[in-house]
Amino acid sequence: MKVKLLGITGGAASGKTTIADLLINEFEEKVSILQFDRYYRDQSHLSIEERALVNYDHPDSLDHELFIEHLDELTRGNTIKAPVYDFASHTRSTETQTIEPKEIVVVDGILIMAFEEVVNLLTFKVFVDTPDDVRLQRRIKRDMSERGRTEESVNKQFLASVLPMHKKFVQPHKDFTELVVDGLADPNKSVAKLISFIGL
Repeated sequence: MKVKLLGITGGAASGKTTIADLLINEFEEKVSILQFDRYYRDQSHLSIEERALVNYDHPDSLDHELFIEHLDELTRGNTIKAPVYDFASHTRSTETQTIEPKEIVVVDGILIMAFEEVVNLLTFKVFVDTPDDVRLQRRIKRDMSERGRTEESVNKQFLASVLPMHKKFVQPHKDFTELVVDGLADPNKSVAKLISFIGL
């Protein structure tokens, strides 16, 4: 079996994961997913206060070396043990999750295009384009419900690091993807467009 890597990128809370999940639900036997979010570097050596100051929207915050190693293993048809990250404490769990190579492995992450080695491994490159104000509202809702954040802290982080890093490391890569999906469109229609694009 030849494994193809489908890179889905775009800003934080642009709708990447929603599209990826719908794709997997429809093609469970053919599609698996690996999120770059799993590969944030462990910050357990820092105090809680210091962890909050780390710029998690900069490429340096991610263990791209391990990520590339795992992507390479998947393309060779090998199963991997992906890390599990705790976003509330900014630490990497001792647990791992098994990710199997399938016909399509969705590679989901805001910064996947920021690393040339990752780009070179991707078979397809898709960008989910969503306005900044919409992404902020989605992020507030997600981070408050799933990551124990306050609305004030999410707003502050968005303006201080999320938006500037998006403009520097994410948005410029839109022109180098092969398909741009409207993050405000019906996700089901976006998935249909994606299926046609990759030939599933």
